[in-house]
Amino acid sequence: MTPPRRKRRQPRHLPPPPPPLPSPAPADGQERPRNPERLYTIAAGADGARAELDLVTLIVARSGPTPSASPEEAAVLRLCIAPLSMAELAAYLQLPFSAMTVLITELIAAELVQARAPIVRQAVPDRSLLEAVMHGLQRL
Repeated sequence: MTPPRRKRRQPRHLPPPPPPLPSPAPADGQERPRNPERLYTIAAGADGARAELDLVTLIVARSGPTPSASPEEAAVLRLCIAPLSMAELAAYLQLPFSAMTVLITELIAAELVQARAPIVRQAVPDRSLLEAVMHGLQRL
């Protein structure tokens, strides 16, 4: 008598992802970059001075968006109710870090946001201190 044969499992094939939506082609046939004017309008009032910001700097809003705020400024103020890093903000708004730095610098100058250093983890407590606490608790 022969043992029953096991059927091999076939890998499940997932359906292929849908094709990307076609982007409208320019009339002259040349491909153009994606809206570079938008980045210029975000940084329109920049005079070249930028705050010392890096990817892990935390940004916290001091107030809500004003009616005169640009869409990007309003989005930053809404997102930063809780502290967010510059990297997270740039990802959420789909902006390059350089444009984000200019935008945050303007908001800092207007005192609408506050930039904070990242929260540093505390060092591990000394082992002898932990042992002394443990022995003190055991004596109780």
